Order: sequence, then structure tokens, then C-alpha cells
Amino acid sequence: MSDPRRDTPRTDQVLADPRLEAATSRLGRAVVKRAVTAALERCRGGEIDAAQVVPATLTALPAYPTSPRPVINATGVVVHTNLGRAPLSEAAREALQVASGPTDVELDLATGRRGRRGAAALSALAAAVPDAGAVHVVNNGAAALALATSALATRRTVVIARGELVEIGDGFRIPELIESAGATIREVGTTNRVRPADYAEAIDDRTAFVLKVHPSNFRVEGFTASVSIAELATLPVPVVADLGSGLLAPHPRLPDEPDAATALRAGADLVTASGDKLLGGPQCGLLLGDSDLVERLRRFPLARALRVDKLTLAALEATLTGPPTPVAAALASSPDELLRRAERIAEVLAEHGATAARSTAVVGGGGAPGVQLDSAAVAVPAEFALPLRSLDPAVVGHVERGRLMLDLIAVPADLDDAVVEAVRQVAKDG
Repeated sequence: MSDPRRDTPRTDQVLADPRLEAATSRLGRAVVKRAVTAALERCRGGEIDAAQVVPATLTALPAYPTSPRPVINATGVVVHTNLGRAPLSEAAREALQVASGPTDVELDLATGRRGRRGAAALSALAAAVPDAGAVHVVNNGAAALALATSALATRRTVVIARGELVEIGDGFRIPELIESAGATIREVGTTNRVRPADYAEAIDDRTAFVLKVHPSNFRVEGFTASVSIAELATLPVPVVADLGSGLLAPHPRLPDEPDAATALRAGADLVTASGDKLLGGPQCGLLLGDSDLVERLRRFPLARALRVDKLTLAALEATLTGPPTPVAAALASSPDELLRRAERIAEVLAEHGATAARSTAVVGGGGAPGVQLDSAAVAVPAEFALPLRSLDPAVVGHVERGRLMLDLIAVPADLDDAVVEAVRQVAKDG
């Protein structure tokens, strides 16, 4: 019997094999070399022979040049933080492709001189919120509030209602964020009730601004009282409204969700929000408001550290000027049409125990807490959950009453066939 170690080819010989050229071009030599090394170890151990090294390498190579994998969001959460929040529109995806090469992001092609960075994206944002005197964009929503606090309130005081000292994602807390920017917090009111007089009594010469925070990931009910932006605007200091969810204008399906246009009309001097939630765009932070105030923030030194790249600017512009985003489409979806889709899918998968049912979805991503969205889902055996998450693309649902619910509110209709094929594959392999 021959020694498999003697028959094992050299690494450079395998890497030079024409069958690996395309993979090397797509994934890079380092990734391919790791797969080759693993295949050669199998060959030396006698698990595969020399002729199988290249096929084994190709089989082991990742499908994508990045570790995140595509997912079909059948969770019933429209803006799912763990799935990257808002899925981008086709227009935004195309914009990313264009922006991936050299672009005129900071060049005036007509004059050949330096131009304002992301001028088109900023113009699109300004047009979307005409109530704002000026706009600026940073790299996320928390950064927008941090920039405002650093520029306006270092060694000064920010007045905020005690019930609005919220904790956001991953354990980050609004009061800690404000204090890290060099400001002192002056809490007013109680956890559940605050009055206009509480704010008025707290304001003094050290007050930089009053902060109104939307408690985006929870809701307080019962014996409560809060102070509106319009009432706060009568105070002798600026009002900063941190809305979080990125809703630019009122939405009929989310009547209680605060939006930028309404906040500005009510008298907010500055609105901060996220671009990757209800706006449906890339991760970024929006600053909208008084022109002098926004310009002051834009010129503040920290703004340079928080600025967005060309990919974000391109995707944001396309989100604002392009067709409805997937988030907008989900919110506009008809529950009856979703049920019809679920029934069609369930009929095709009936042999695998699938049924259709009405369901309840949520906005997610810190938007519209407590709001339930009528939806529809395909119910399949709960044991399908892990195998479906292992596919490419992965299909992620949620288990409810012993059944895996594949909610369709955030699943585009053109992916219905992909859901069908995924369930069929799991049923066949199981």
C-alpha cells in the first residue's frame, strides 16, 4: 500500500491549478490557501486521494467573500437589529456598487476643485425634511446625540425627564452617553410623571439645552404625564429631540410614533435620529434643525471623527430619492394579501405539515413600541428551525406554540419560492 503522504501534492502546485483561478480572484489567495492546506492535511491522512484535493478545496471554500450570510427575515420583526436592521432598497444597493469605486464624493467635476462632501445626499435629506433649516449626517444615531452634547453642553447641564433616561441597545444608556461627552445631567420629574414647571425650575445659566428622548424600546402606561415639544419650546433654552427611529414624516400605520417634521414644526431646535430604522436606509445618524445650530455642529472638531463614508452617503441618497424601501413596503403591506401568500405557500408545502395563519408582527429596531402589525405566516414543524437557519440563504422565523412561524410581512413576495424550496430541502434532508 502506498504512503498517502508521498502522493500528496505540494501547496504551490494545487494553488496553481486552473480550477482554483476563479475562486482566488473572487475570494483572495489567503482564503483559498487555507482551504488548500486543510485539503492537503486530509490527503496526508489518507481521507482523500491526490485527485480529490482540488474538488475538496472548492467544496470547502466560503460562498461569499465576507462572513455575514444572507438571511430571509421571516421573524415578524420588520426592523430586526440582529439581522442588520433595515434591508436596503434595490436603488441603494445599486448606489453602493457605483460608490465602491472612485467617485466624486468630494470633488466638483465641473471645476475640478474640491466640493462639499456628500452634497447630493445632504440635499436629498433636506428636501425630505423641508422644515429643517439645515441637515447633517454622522455615522449613527448615538453619534448624532454625542456630537450635539459635545458641541453644546461640555461643562454645562442637560435637562431631561427622569422617565426618559433610557437604555438603548447592548447596554448603552443615554445618561452615560451624555456624561461621556462632558455634560452634567439634571433630572426632572419622576419615572412616570413630569410637568412643564419641573423643566422651568431646573433651567439656569449653566443649562445648555433641554433633551426630549423618545423611549423607543418600551412604553409607560397608567398614571403618567409628559411634556410635549411644543411646551418645551416655550422655555428660554434650545430643545433637542432625540427621536431614534428615523421617521421623517407622520405614518398612518404608526400614529403615535414621533417624526422629525412634526417635532421641528412643534419648535424643536434640533432633531436627532437614525437612518437605518424606519427611514429604511444605511446605518447613520441624522441631525436636522436650525441652520446656525447645525452648522455649529458640522464645524465642531468631533464631527470629523463621526463623518460617514462614501458608501453610506450613496445609499442614503438612493434611499431618500428612490422607490419605497423594504421597510416602507412592509409597513404598507395588506394583511389579507399576506394571508393569500401564506395560503399559497402552505398549499404547496402541505405534505410537509405546513399551514397558513394570521399573525402579529412588530416594527422592531426601537420603533413604535407596543404597536402590533396585522400579518400572516406559514407554520411548519418547530424542528425545522435550526436546519432552515443553516441554509444559504438562511431562513429565520420564530417558534410559537410548538410551531415554527415564518411571518411574511418582511419577506418580499419574490422570495416566496425561496421559502418553499428551503422548507422542501429541510424536509427532504430530515
